Amino acid sequence: MSDPSSAAAAKPNTQSSITVVPTGSAEECDAEVWEIFDSSFSQVQAVLDRNRVLIRQVNENHQSKIPDNMVKNVALIQELNANISKVVSLYSDLSTNFSSAFHLRPRTSPEVDGSPDPSPEG
Repeated sequence: MSDPSSAAAAKPNTQSSITVVPTGSAEECDAEVWEIFDSSFSQVQAVLDRNRVLIRQVNENHQSKIPDNMVKNVALIQELNANISKVVSLYSDLSTNFSSAFHLRPRTSPEVDGSPDPSPEG
């Protein structure tokens, strides 16, 4: 079972980490961060969509009780397992990226917008 969509969905994340430079406005930083998060969530969704197709195929093969189909399930289940690892990795990268972006995000000074400084000292 090899369709072109599976190859695209199974590609590894080539942009696993972000670099947020703490210069510039908060809006620029936020836009970059949200763009990267959107890309990460899209990658996760593609893998989950592929898993849905794989699970459906595994169920159909199992219900058919045809020996060749049961053998095919081994490879399908291995792909599912690998995809679950990819999702875990993508979410781990996303968590790391969020933490990095949060800590590097330019802080807004209280004089500019009247809001209190989010740091514990302020």
